[in-house]
Amino acid sequence: MTGQGFFQISVYVITLLLLAKPLGNYMARVYQDQSVGLNRWFAPVEKLLYRLSGVKADAEMHWTQYAIALLVFNLAGFFAVYALQRLQDILPLNPQSLVAISPDSAFNTAVSFVSNTNWQGYSGEVAMSYLTQMLGLTVQNFLSAATGMAVLVAFIRGFTRRNTNTIGNFWVDMTRSTLYILMPLSLVLALVLVGQGVVQTFKPYQTVSLQESINYQTPKLDVDGQAVLDSEGKPVTLTAFTKEQTLALGPAASQIAIKQLGTNGGGFFNVNSAHPFENPTPLSNFLEMLAILLIPAALCYTFGAMVGDIRQGWVMLASMTLVLVALIFVTVPAEQHGNPLLSSLDVTQTVSDTLSGGNMEGKETRFGVVNSGLWAIVTTAASNGSVNAMHDSFTPLGGLAPMWLMQLGEVIFGGVGSGLYGMIIYALVAVFVAGLMIGRTPEYLGKKIEAYEVKMAAVILLIPPLMVLGGTAIALMLDVGKSSIFNPGAHGFSEVLYAFSSAGNNNGSAFAGISANVPFYNFMLGLAMLFSRYWLIIPVLAIAGSLAAKKTIPVGPGTLSTHTPLFVMLLIGTVLLVGALTFVPALALGPVVENIQMINHS
Repeated sequence: MTGQGFFQISVYVITLLLLAKPLGNYMARVYQDQSVGLNRWFAPVEKLLYRLSGVKADAEMHWTQYAIALLVFNLAGFFAVYALQRLQDILPLNPQSLVAISPDSAFNTAVSFVSNTNWQGYSGEVAMSYLTQMLGLTVQNFLSAATGMAVLVAFIRGFTRRNTNTIGNFWVDMTRSTLYILMPLSLVLALVLVGQGVVQTFKPYQTVSLQESINYQTPKLDVDGQAVLDSEGKPVTLTAFTKEQTLALGPAASQIAIKQLGTNGGGFFNVNSAHPFENPTPLSNFLEMLAILLIPAALCYTFGAMVGDIRQGWVMLASMTLVLVALIFVTVPAEQHGNPLLSSLDVTQTVSDTLSGGNMEGKETRFGVVNSGLWAIVTTAASNGSVNAMHDSFTPLGGLAPMWLMQLGEVIFGGVGSGLYGMIIYALVAVFVAGLMIGRTPEYLGKKIEAYEVKMAAVILLIPPLMVLGGTAIALMLDVGKSSIFNPGAHGFSEVLYAFSSAGNNNGSAFAGISANVPFYNFMLGLAMLFSRYWLIIPVLAIAGSLAAKKTIPVGPGTLSTHTPLFVMLLIGTVLLVGALTFVPALALGPVVENIQMINHS
């Protein structure tokens, strides 16, 4: 690790932690219906929305009613995004006359954006119209993020309420999350990004002249438009020349802002945040990377404020930060060290690799190794999935850390709302294990953790590994799954494992060496995204309802303190132990083997 790299990482982490308290306090006031600075403008809008939709803001919901409202709302969002894709060829705001999306790809994308995964098997600039991007994908970026935040707030109410069977109102929590938090932050960030050069326009794609003409190979076609083959059955190619380039444009900045703040991650363009029209400068890179973890970090403070004990929020934030920093210092040094196999290449390549500061394959020179490695860890810590470098080109250990970070359950910051409620579930498991050690009924924040809560927690912890490992096994057993793997051996296995780790934990990033936009993977990954989103939300709400119905137990001499450094270590140990026991065998077959092969052949 270089001094400059350490400085860049330190600035990022310190800035993130400094912003957590003020934003976290603001969000706590929003959810507790206290006065905030935006009430003057947004309170009338909020009341108007309730009146138009027939929502009674003061009507409380049982956890089952809350869950049903959430599922119905998200189902409606799925059908809306699916329909927009299937009909985009006849809808307006399609200046490039893009065709309708295929049924399997439309299904996968609709599931992806509704579930806050934003896995993309398509190239945005050649597949999606402006209308689909704005009305379908950008809208779901707001609503899927607000869904996770609403579930978290309902979960927190389970600890703060007693002897009641209600946990709040889903429609109110959704509205306030969107109106008071996501929209203002997105507006500010979008304006700053436009100032940095991120495009925001409805103009059609622009054709521009190149400074120098370039030549490229294009297949020779017969009169029927089919590729001409030579005597060996290989396509015949011709050399073509061009002096022009088509620049893809669109209303990108508005989508980029919420894709980062809402931990969505879906790119407006194919190469996502590596594209100069999405992420043009080092400053835009820093701000977008900061936006990815800003709300998840601040929600830790919100949690502490809402339960009446700020120390509980600091415990969550400290646990997440320690794991995050540890894995940053795995990936960044691994990428700075580079690939020792390059030493066998010519001097020019070796010197180029050394001067660039390590493994620069698949990375943008305007960001370099440190900011590419840091982004990879940040985006897989959150359920974000946006990338500013090609993860498939990382070294084996450099790629292992982001993959394992997802496999921990997206609880190290995680998605907005979903990451924190996942971490709280781990806290329940930790106090349960501690209770078993001393022979006492476990308690957390004044509520007894009994058989029902532990069973629901077990479901939450088991669903993602089942989706990841089960999906990977099925894909590798079937020819239709193996046919999409372009890199054989350990790395090909890693690509499939990464894809299901991403879908099964609602992340969205990928090792791009696998061709996933085919019916098999569109369907399998879509199922993984659905189960990992909603089969976790329902048990979380069930726990919230169970806790809200219980009385509060006063702290006694046998109560485990959950605001101490010891509990931080216990919580981290629980997360890492579950992750290690579940995924280390699979990781040993992929990146670990690949790293050993790299060392042995260097």
